[in-house]
Amino acid sequence: MPGSRTGRPPLARAARPPAPRPPRENPFVRFSTRARKAWDRPLTAYYLILGGSLLITVLGLVMVYSASQITALQMSLPGSYFFRKQLLAAVIGAVLLFAAARMPVRLHRALAYPILAGAVFLMALVQVPGIGMAVNGNQNWIAVGGSFQIQPSEFGKLALVLWGADLLARKQDRNLLAQWKHMLVPLVPVAFMVLGLIMLGGDMGTAIILTAILFGLLWLAGAPTRLFVGVLGVAAVLGTILIRSSSNRLDRFRCIGASEMGPDGSCWQAVHGIYALASGGLFGSGLGASVEKWGQLPEAHTDFIFAVTGEELGLAGTLSVLALFAALGYAGIRVAGRTEDPFVRYAAGGVTTWITAQAVINIGAVLGLLPIAGVPLPLFSYGGSALLPTMFAIGLLIAFARDEPAARAALAMRQPRFGRKRGAGGTASNRSPRSWNTMRRRAAARSSGER
Repeated sequence: MPGSRTGRPPLARAARPPAPRPPRENPFVRFSTRARKAWDRPLTAYYLILGGSLLITVLGLVMVYSASQITALQMSLPGSYFFRKQLLAAVIGAVLLFAAARMPVRLHRALAYPILAGAVFLMALVQVPGIGMAVNGNQNWIAVGGSFQIQPSEFGKLALVLWGADLLARKQDRNLLAQWKHMLVPLVPVAFMVLGLIMLGGDMGTAIILTAILFGLLWLAGAPTRLFVGVLGVAAVLGTILIRSSSNRLDRFRCIGASEMGPDGSCWQAVHGIYALASGGLFGSGLGASVEKWGQLPEAHTDFIFAVTGEELGLAGTLSVLALFAALGYAGIRVAGRTEDPFVRYAAGGVTTWITAQAVINIGAVLGLLPIAGVPLPLFSYGGSALLPTMFAIGLLIAFARDEPAARAALAMRQPRFGRKRGAGGTASNRSPRSWNTMRRRAAARSSGER
């Protein structure tokens, strides 16, 4: 037969089954895997702190300009008056942030005692007649000159974080924190002294933030539960006495969840804050189109700027602000958890506690879930005295995030090609991904606390 030398018909080829298709990967699993890898990169905390704080500050400047125009015009001032002051404070704060980010850890520790002494001196100076001045019933301000004022209690937060972190780190190096006396003394007495100076001026909101910082430091130091219960019990008793001794503070607690202003209008601010949020809808009425800032909502550019944000930018704007603060808090916790330096752990944890607790108290008051404590939204509300120490504290977190071994290795690889010495590994521009992974493994193998 044709086609066969042997005359036999050609054998039919065995039919091969089609190759099985690979299982289709779940898009949610793929997204979560990529997100997990992105979160685990060495520079994630660094970029989150730097980018998150920058976005919050810039958006805060925009909202301060929008929320303060009517208040400035009502005071016969230019419409951009408060914005210009906040912009000047932001520029000075950026210098402080850059300086703090470039300082070595030992210099931060050296500044702890001078900052604490200066803050205590200024807080005592507030109570001197003729020097201290009252704003909204609180004697916590010092006139610097012209229209500029400073609130020393805001610098007390930074002082307590730095000094407390240095104190606990030195005691941990000597293995003294296992004894409750060394854990409490002199941290708690000095914190109570600062709290007393603040409460002399009637600023209970700042006192709550300092109490949260104290609890955060004690928790990071490994304080036992019974110690927390004892300190919290004392704080609760003192807080109850202070609240009951002031009708203004009692009214603030009565306005939690209020939907009516009351016969005497004691819940006016709380209710109008809810009105502003409710009228914003999903995407808001637009920048500058707020109605509540026309005299209906007190402190629209300071304590209740989040309500104006919800009215003008809607739910999307408020959720964006919450997401930025959540990212900042996550990055701070990551920095504190990935270091073996006790000072870095206590300082990063203290700063994270400070910013997140203050944000929760401010936003909770605007939402009607917490009493109005009179604390600004960090990096967002108007107020140079609050912005400057907060930006310095952000610089601390950036310095700590850059100091992680894996982050240092990643930043070293991203240096400019020109001007660097060529070694065996080549420049940053011609290293392969394999050498990058090797450097990551070497950095992770060091005793740096990397997980």
